[in-house]
Amino acid sequence: MRNPERFSALPDYAFPRLRQLLDRHAPGGEVLHMSIGEPKHAPPGWVGEVIAEHVGLFRPYPANHGMPELLEAAGGYLARRYGVSLDADRQIMALNGTREGLFNACLALCPEESAHGARPVVLMPNPFYQVYAAAALAVGAEPVYVPATEETGFLPDYGALGPAILNRVEIAYLCSPSNPQGAVAGRDYWAGLIALGEKYDFRIFADECYAEIYRDAPPPGALEVATEGGADPERVLAFHSLSKRSNLAGLRAGFVAGGPESIARLRHLRAFAGAPLPGPVQAVAARAWADDSHVAENRALYQEKYALADDLLAGVPGYRGPEAGFFLWLPVEDGEAAALRLWRETGVRVLPGAYLSRDVGGANPGAGYIRVAMVAEKQNMQRGLKRLRDCLYK
Repeated sequence: MRNPERFSALPDYAFPRLRQLLDRHAPGGEVLHMSIGEPKHAPPGWVGEVIAEHVGLFRPYPANHGMPELLEAAGGYLARRYGVSLDADRQIMALNGTREGLFNACLALCPEESAHGARPVVLMPNPFYQVYAAAALAVGAEPVYVPATEETGFLPDYGALGPAILNRVEIAYLCSPSNPQGAVAGRDYWAGLIALGEKYDFRIFADECYAEIYRDAPPPGALEVATEGGADPERVLAFHSLSKRSNLAGLRAGFVAGGPESIARLRHLRAFAGAPLPGPVQAVAARAWADDSHVAENRALYQEKYALADDLLAGVPGYRGPEAGFFLWLPVEDGEAAALRLWRETGVRVLPGAYLSRDVGGANPGAGYIRVAMVAEKQNMQRGLKRLRDCLYK
């Protein structure tokens, strides 16, 4: 089942595809990058001080699963943010960014056969973060791409799949707030998905790396809802990152939290194949998870950008401002054609929605969209959105 051709079903990653589409053409104006979700706001001012204070930790091997101070800080964050109390030593593991965790958790927890002796299924929304599909293929599972469209509130309706598929499911990925649409899974949605996981005995991987960027109310968390509903403690694993929360994408620091059995299996894999965070990085991460003030300041900057986008794009047919996250998911006739036109006529660089989706049944749910990252400084973002609006919608 696991063979050298298992990744042949993966197309090129989104950004090499974007370079192939655009880079043969000259930009039509000053280049403004709005394609990559790389935060541009300033990280906390104390990062350098913490690294300097702990520079001696570069000498010894770092704690593979996370030093106690980091695990306790992550647990404290979960308690403050979600009201969830975990045993940090047994239920949390530090990650070298959530991409590592989202991939390796599938390696550690997805069996080669489902309980019914068939090829296991891994569910994921469509469009989706491309690592989900790579992880499913790495373990020989069948990735099932479930449309997350306007009709479904831009979240996948996993319950509509039926027993033939659900009986083979081992893992279901869900990103909330979602990338690229900025939709939030509410408490009822999480409760329904967790109940489905309980009925068909599959794990839920909750990708919550955008959880601290939102308009008004904080998005509920999967662990929060699972705990309130008395679900199996092994049912949900939640993945969190400092990349967006603290503008520390280059730090490569996150964590996964879940049931002690799941975390033990992840730690066992990491002992052989992991890349532990350097000690000074763990010290910065511990400080970041313990501090909420810089997060509130960062969120306020994005809330200003939501208002700016709503104002500039109010007249765009089908415009829907995101509930959370920092992407706009804008309707166009053809995403590739729109991205190319925008580049050639204005120099604004955006990502075709089809590059984040898969064709299923002859349809690609991202084909009629472009993804626009609202990460640039506000003045540059304003200029970019004006060019985009005037080029594509007037």
